[in-house]
Amino acid sequence: MHKLGSDTGIVIVDHGSRRAEANAMLKRVAKLYAAETGVSNVCYAHMELAGPSIEQAIAQCIEAGAKTVVLSLFLLSPGRHSKEDIPRLAAEAEAHHEGVRVLVSAPMGVDEKLVVVLHNRVLETLEE
Repeated sequence: MHKLGSDTGIVIVDHGSRRAEANAMLKRVAKLYAAETGVSNVCYAHMELAGPSIEQAIAQCIEAGAKTVVLSLFLLSPGRHSKEDIPRLAAEAEAHHEGVRVLVSAPMGVDEKLVVVLHNRVLETLEE
């Protein structure tokens, strides 16, 4: 797996939910991402409805030494948040934190690996 520099932070971003158990899943995803990739500066954020906010997570990555922060979207498809809201927040963070780049990934989209996950859920359902 490609190693990232120690000056790169990752913020995994989802929509956020009023349900605590839904929000807790993203924390587990961030821990799994860090464990699987070896990236040490991994945070998570919710676009709305729950904390930590994107701004808080970016600040946390910067405090841990990031000069580049990638907002990795844990969203399936492009929409207002991925096309407008999150890029705006990234630009605001760059303006607020001199010398730091804040980049935004594409949403997860269509990927063969997602089809494998979907099929696994179908099989699990049939086995229940």
